[in-house]
Amino acid sequence: MKIRTPLLASLASAFLLVFAPALSAAEVPEGFRPLFNGKDLTGWHGMPHFDPRDLAKMPADMRDKQIAEWTKDAKDHWTVENEELVNDGHGAYLTTDEEFTDYEFLIDYKTVALADSGIYLKANPQVQIWDYTEEAKFSIGANKGSGGLWNNSPGAAGKDPSELADKAFGEWNSFRIRQIGARTSVWLNGKHVVDNAIMENYFDRPSPLFLKGPIMLQTHGGEIRWKNIFIREIPAEEANRILAESHVDGFESKFNGTDLTGWGGANDNYEVVDGAIRCKAGHGGILHTTDEYSNFVVRLEFQVPPGGNNGLAIRTDGTGDPAYAAMCELQC
Repeated sequence: MKIRTPLLASLASAFLLVFAPALSAAEVPEGFRPLFNGKDLTGWHGMPHFDPRDLAKMPADMRDKQIAEWTKDAKDHWTVENEELVNDGHGAYLTTDEEFTDYEFLIDYKTVALADSGIYLKANPQVQIWDYTEEAKFSIGANKGSGGLWNNSPGAAGKDPSELADKAFGEWNSFRIRQIGARTSVWLNGKHVVDNAIMENYFDRPSPLFLKGPIMLQTHGGEIRWKNIFIREIPAEEANRILAESHVDGFESKFNGTDLTGWGGANDNYEVVDGAIRCKAGHGGILHTTDEYSNFVVRLEFQVPPGGNNGLAIRTDGTGDPAYAAMCELQC
């Protein structure tokens, strides 16, 4: 069982960075690096709304040909003016050549009336950008403003932003987006509009969001401009700390992201890799907390490889088969 976040998360106050919304292209925030050079489309290619799993299944030569066709289309609709990326509302989406796992992403945008757009994270739709004045789209949430995870299921956390934070047309808007695992936080113009919500996998909703993927700038029917595009990749230890501080009050972390302190049982059969607990190849056994609990709520994320078989043993002493010797086993 691969645990990607702390089991019981202790929440302090949410990590918040307020940044100046009007950075010039030359001002790279500390710890970040630019994804756009202000001159051309170096580092970017074209890709429409497309299941990345289908792209990965293609033979390499077919995949390269397809990406080249998309990129040609993108270049017909994307230009660079005054260190700004400009799209005419059509064509393939502009997509980073690089793929990212956990990160903070900064970007400014300016669009026009009746246009809507968005930002795909890990090739998955999307942080929404609306014309918040377009009454014809009020029924689907446009009046609530930009920044929500619009492709989440109805009623899901994060689908709508917590408040309307858009600026008037003609003004630049600034996003700060933090993506850790499947959890997304969004700040629009300094307002925290999505707080650590799970981004659903649009292409396979029963499955978690992809581990990594590119960032995509959507085109959708009207001119949009982008600038000040920066990224900071978040190391595993920091990601685990942020997640531990982002859950409900009263939770405490049972995994420090570094070693197996606080855990007993088959410790020799497990290891910590990239901030996650992983069972060593060819090994098994019960890894359990050294602390014991009566009534509790546990939160965790897990990843099982094809053919994998593991589970969460509840009230186990670490001996025997937890499906029978413990209170129960939650099968993974």
